[in-house]
Amino acid sequence: MLYLYIMGIQKSNKINSLLNSWPYGTIAVSSWLKKQGVSAQLAAVYKKSGWIESVAHGAFVHAGDKVSWSGGLFALQEEMGLVVHAGGRTALQLHGSAHFLPLSADHPVFLFGLRRTLPNWFIKYSWGMIVCNVYTHCFPYKERTGLTERKMEAYSVWLSTPELAMLEVLYLVGRRESYQNAFLLMEGLNTLRPDLVQELLEKCSSVKVKRLFMHLAEQFKHPWLQYVNVDKINFGKGKRVVEAGGYFDSKYDLSVPGASSKDKQWT
Repeated sequence: MLYLYIMGIQKSNKINSLLNSWPYGTIAVSSWLKKQGVSAQLAAVYKKSGWIESVAHGAFVHAGDKVSWSGGLFALQEEMGLVVHAGGRTALQLHGSAHFLPLSADHPVFLFGLRRTLPNWFIKYSWGMIVCNVYTHCFPYKERTGLTERKMEAYSVWLSTPELAMLEVLYLVGRRESYQNAFLLMEGLNTLRPDLVQELLEKCSSVKVKRLFMHLAEQFKHPWLQYVNVDKINFGKGKRVVEAGGYFDSKYDLSVPGASSKDKQWT
C-alpha cells in the first residue's frame, strides 16, 4: 500500500511539473514531452485521464485550452528549435505599424524562415486563418539579425523587427503582396533604426528587395534615411522590374507601378 501511495504521489508530481512548465495557449509536441520524461505511453495515460488533449499526431494541448497560431509558433521555435518566425506584414501588424491591414481570415499570417515545409501537425491544425510559410535565404536568419521577442500572454515568440519586416514585405511583392500595400506600409515607418537598416541591407542577398526598399524610402524622405550609407550596399547590376510599363527609377534601375517611365513626376 505504501508503495502504491508513493507511486501515486510521484505520478501526481510529474503531471503537475509538466503542466507548470508548459505555457497555456501553446502546443506541446511529442519530442518535447519526451525530453520532459513523458513517453508516448504516458502521454496516452494523461490524455485518458483528461489532463491533456491530442490535436494532431504528436501534438497536444492542455485540456480545454484554445491555441492560436502564435502558440503553434512557440512550439516550432522553443520546443523544436526551428528557424522560423512571424515576419513581413504580420510582424508589422504586431508592432502596430499596419493597423489598416488587420489579422483576419482574409489577411493571412506570414511565417518566414529556413524551413521549406512545416511539421504536419502545424499544417493540419485549424488555426482559424491561413498561415503562409515563406522559405528564403535572403536574410540573416541564422544570426537572428533583425529579430526580437514579443510577449504573447503566457509565452513569447520571435518575430521580425519593423526593419526586417519591411524587407520581407518587399520580398513578397509580386508574389503575395502588392506594391500598393508596400508603399502604404513604408509611409508609416518614419522611426526605423538606421544602424539596423544598414546592417540588414548589407546582408540581404536580394538586389531587387534592396533597390525597392531604398526607392520607397526616398519617396517619403524619412529622417533615418540620411544615416544610411548606400556606398556600402551592393545593389548589383542591370535593371530590375516590379511591374513593366510603369515608372522607371533611373537611380536604382527599377521599374515600378505608377506614372509612365517617360514622366519625371512621381504619382
